[in-house]
Amino acid sequence: MDFTINEGQRNLTVPLLVESAILNDEGKLSFTGSLSVKTGKFTGRSPEDKYIVKDEITAKSVDWGKVNHPISEENFEKIFTRMTKYIHDNNLAQKLYTFDGFVGADISSRLSIRVITDRAWHSLFATQIFINASQEELSHFKPDFTLLSINDFASFPELEGTKSETFIIISFKRNLVLMGSTSYAGEIKKSMFSVMNFLLPKKGIFPMHCSANLGKDDRSALFFGLSGTGKTTLSADENRRLVGDDEHGWSDNGVFNFEGGCYAKCINLNKDKEPQIWNAIKFGSVMENVVIDPFTREPDFTDGSLTENTRVVYPLNFIPGAVIPSVCGHPSVIIFLTADAFGVLPPISKLSKEGAMYHFMSGYTSKLAGTERGITEPKETFSQCFGAPFMPLRAAEYAKLLGEKITKYNSKVYLINTGWSGGPYGIGKRIDLKYTRQMVSATLKGALDEVPYETHETFNLDYPTSCYDIPASILNPRNTWHDKNQYDFSAKRLAKLFINNFRKFEPTSAEIIKAGPHLN
Repeated sequence: MDFTINEGQRNLTVPLLVESAILNDEGKLSFTGSLSVKTGKFTGRSPEDKYIVKDEITAKSVDWGKVNHPISEENFEKIFTRMTKYIHDNNLAQKLYTFDGFVGADISSRLSIRVITDRAWHSLFATQIFINASQEELSHFKPDFTLLSINDFASFPELEGTKSETFIIISFKRNLVLMGSTSYAGEIKKSMFSVMNFLLPKKGIFPMHCSANLGKDDRSALFFGLSGTGKTTLSADENRRLVGDDEHGWSDNGVFNFEGGCYAKCINLNKDKEPQIWNAIKFGSVMENVVIDPFTREPDFTDGSLTENTRVVYPLNFIPGAVIPSVCGHPSVIIFLTADAFGVLPPISKLSKEGAMYHFMSGYTSKLAGTERGITEPKETFSQCFGAPFMPLRAAEYAKLLGEKITKYNSKVYLINTGWSGGPYGIGKRIDLKYTRQMVSATLKGALDEVPYETHETFNLDYPTSCYDIPASILNPRNTWHDKNQYDFSAKRLAKLFINNFRKFEPTSAEIIKAGPHLN
């Protein structure tokens, strides 16, 4: 950094950061004891404003395109120079908050990070989402990567190569992330996730956008899925211990959490259905864009007037029985979650290694009407590796690591549809969460190892003919539709979308392509 950090505001305690945020008018204390903040015009990530500096390190390795946007070294240096000047000219150096800690619970592969920001609540966010350093570690701390976030600093698009005033830029040569003109804290964690996803494959470590938990038998499970598929809900199981809810690495040592906290969605949060998340919303946690009563300060989790993407961040130790340090053995079960709003995928299917690689690269789910501006009816989404915005390398590189791990550690893989049955969204019904939990339980207990399977002709998926006391009729999705011809039409439509989407990965192994949907 071209300025000296204020040691007096370095690694402040949670109470001091909460007090600072309130005194700075950054947020209010809610009835639950959590800090309630609003993130302004950005209530979610800004994928079009995220960049990676194109240099000799990244030029040939990054999968440039719609997701990974390049920016020149020259423009990066222009912005960085102006940011440091802005800090000096506005006497901000003494007002900035600094967090020092780690990404990665596995000491042998963790990344030392420094987060410098002009918001106390952003420093609190970093304190709760990343892994904290001990006092002894802080005494000689040197960051491998630094993130600098100045909320009120904007870029000059016409002069500095950005698309708007907002920017999130990663430089692997500088080991530096720059952020400006956005207050959405999710950018902080996702930037460091992206950094890990670029660095770890070079070490043979598989980085994953997934949650993980551990059974009483010490058998671990991974849950992959995009927003809205139930990844956090299904991994927060009172009968299992949470390892982490979002970002992990899989090395020869086993699975390890990147983070020291959780970042859960709050919209329609229900105390009975999600008690672990509900009870974690207390002093030390931060609620983003949750509407609270101005007098009682009670949160209304059903109110999505600010955004459907309401969030809460809290440390892992707020979850009873969480695994800390958050490491576990190699997963016995891997579950891919998809919320199929078209109601045509089986509620549960068993995948071969090649099938797992195919569906991992595809990363299919549905966006629903009303959850995003401009979406008026269900729309299919293919986000490669179940996390395209955070995966700088080509999908095939991550899929190769997945296949190698499945083979080496004999992990079983299942695709679970948490979406609709009996028809599409608006006609059919969402698959009962009770049934979904039973399906997850069946995979974890090995109850599906010996049951008969049938193969779905269109999707080429093997689905069980029985699963505990779940009605057998719903295991074949075609049975749940009144109009079988309409089901066949809808299934073939989605299969064609899968096939067309997968063409972007060509050339690809014929075995992987063969494991996907077929159109006769």
